[in-house]
Amino acid sequence: MKAKNLIIGTFGMVIFTSCGNGHKTADAYGNFETTEINVSSEGSGKLMKFDIEEGKVLKAGDYVGYIDTMQLYLKKKQLQATIEAYQAKVPDISVQINVITEQLNTAKKEKLRIENLLKSGAATDKQLDDINAQIELFQRQISATHSSLTTQSSGILAELEPLKVQILQVEDMIQKSIIINPINGTVLSKFSQPGELAGQGKILYKIADIRNIILRAYVSGEQLSQIIIGQEVDVFIDVRDGNYTKYSGNIIWVADKAEFTPKIIQTKDERVNLVYAIKVMVQNDGKIKIGMPGELKLKLD
Repeated sequence: MKAKNLIIGTFGMVIFTSCGNGHKTADAYGNFETTEINVSSEGSGKLMKFDIEEGKVLKAGDYVGYIDTMQLYLKKKQLQATIEAYQAKVPDISVQINVITEQLNTAKKEKLRIENLLKSGAATDKQLDDINAQIELFQRQISATHSSLTTQSSGILAELEPLKVQILQVEDMIQKSIIINPINGTVLSKFSQPGELAGQGKILYKIADIRNIILRAYVSGEQLSQIIIGQEVDVFIDVRDGNYTKYSGNIIWVADKAEFTPKIIQTKDERVNLVYAIKVMVQNDGKIKIGMPGELKLKLD
């Protein structure tokens, strides 16, 4: 009998000790989540280098690899050569105009000489008329040549603009073939390997910032009046032997509409059918994992 009482007493102590390791009833329950980003290929071609592994911590702007750009490089060189060929066809207006201008200046000097000879009776009016006609002809040639060469140059230069735009497009494609990590975070999944073909839009890897993790929990309408954006709360996760690890968190979002209680969530009052989702930002020390359940306790005055 004494042995039986001893066993019962010992069992009661174990239950009491186990309950003592817990904490007061939580005000809300939920699961941890984070914003996951699928980093996709913006170019197409062979994946020449891809220097990431699952679990690797990356910073925003880190270079992680590149896609083969040889064909893009050759296309750019071809476009540049075409532009140079067109530019060689652009006429030098000043050179051609200068030739006629020299002839015009010579005619003007001849006119001055004839006018002086005419005063002394050594030249005729016809000679003066002829030189005036020649001067007028040169002036018209200058105007016509300038107009013609300007039109020709404008046409050639107009053909250069689409080629320059194509070069910008190729340079943009080359730039997008370089894989740059977009955010600070940890690589969750890797979907491609060096040597594989990467197509535009193909997911290469998944990354998320798990240092700042979010507990998405649910509260009843009665609790909603106690919830304030920026409010500090206590967050708990389960550890061994029925114990809890406590974290400090801040409420960063409250849903403006109620929803039915998710099946995997228990609320403080199980009779409540409609609940409001809230998000609590928690600084993760590495122990909190995505999808892990968590609970929170409001700090009430």
